[in-house]
Amino acid sequence: MSFSGKIKEELAEHVAKARHCNLAELTAILHMCGEFEEDKNGICTIRFRTENYLVARKCFTLMSKTFNIEADIVVRKNMTNGSTSYFMRWAGEELLAVKNALVQAVCCKRAYIRGAFIAAGSMSDPSKSYHFEIVCGELAQAEYVRDMINSFDLDAKIVTRKKTFVVYLKEGSQIVDVLNIVDMLNVMEAYVALMELENVRILKEMRNSVNRKVNCETANINKTVSAAVRQMEDIVYVRDTVGLDYLPEGLRDVALTRLENPDATLKELGSLMADPVGKSGVNHRLRKISEIADKLRG
Repeated sequence: MSFSGKIKEELAEHVAKARHCNLAELTAILHMCGEFEEDKNGICTIRFRTENYLVARKCFTLMSKTFNIEADIVVRKNMTNGSTSYFMRWAGEELLAVKNALVQAVCCKRAYIRGAFIAAGSMSDPSKSYHFEIVCGELAQAEYVRDMINSFDLDAKIVTRKKTFVVYLKEGSQIVDVLNIVDMLNVMEAYVALMELENVRILKEMRNSVNRKVNCETANINKTVSAAVRQMEDIVYVRDTVGLDYLPEGLRDVALTRLENPDATLKELGSLMADPVGKSGVNHRLRKISEIADKLRG
C-alpha cells in the first residue's frame, strides 16, 4: 500500500467525538466529491460518489453517527477497467447542517482538512520526496483549503493543473519540506503515519551524514595522494637533474624520507626524518623543493 493509502486508512478509522467536528469533516468531503440539493419544501439531499472504498466508508460512518437517516447505497463495477464506484444518497431537513457547518474552531479545522485529504488528497513516498497536495475543482475551494491549512502556520500554495486547482506543501529547502509535512500530519491527527515519516527521515539523515563523511574523507585522501605524487615527481626530477646533494641538508633529509615512504602523511614524514620536525615544517620544506624543481625545469 502507498504511503497516501496508509494515511487515508488511518484517517478513515478516526472519528471525532464532537458532532461539530464530524459535520466539518462531512462538509469537506461534500465539497470534494459530493453534491447538495434543497427543494422548495426544505428537504435536503446529499449525494456522494467515489471510487475509493475508504472515502465511502468514512462518509457512511460520519453520516450514521451524526444523523439518524437511512442511506441509499449503490455499488457499481466497471467491467472495462475493473474499478468500483460507490454512490450514496441521504435526504432530510437536518442535512442543511452539513452545508452550513461553521468551520472556525481549531478542532473543526483539523477535521475539515482531514476530510479534504481523504476525499482528494495525496502524499508522496517520504523515502523519495516530500510532497503533500489536495486537488480541488474550483479556485474558491482551493483558496478556502489553502487558508485553512495556513491557519496552522504552514505555507500552502496553489498551482493550476489542467482543469483543477492543487493546494500543495512543498517549498524551500528539504528540511523545511519535511517539517511542513510533519506538521500537516499532526494537524490531521495521523499520528501513526507521522511516526513512520519520522523514522524514514531519521534514516535518510543518517545515510546522508554517512555519505557526506565518506565523500569528505575520499576527497581528502585524493588530495593527499595527488600532493604526494607531485612531491615525488619534484624530488625525482631534482635527483635526476642535479642530484639530491644540491639541496640544503634539511631539504635533502625530507626528500630522502619521502622517497623511502611515498605513502606516508606529512605528520608521519616529520617523525621519520633524521632530524624530526612537525607537519608544517615538512610541508614548508616540500614546497621549497617544488620551487627548486620548477626553477630547474624553467
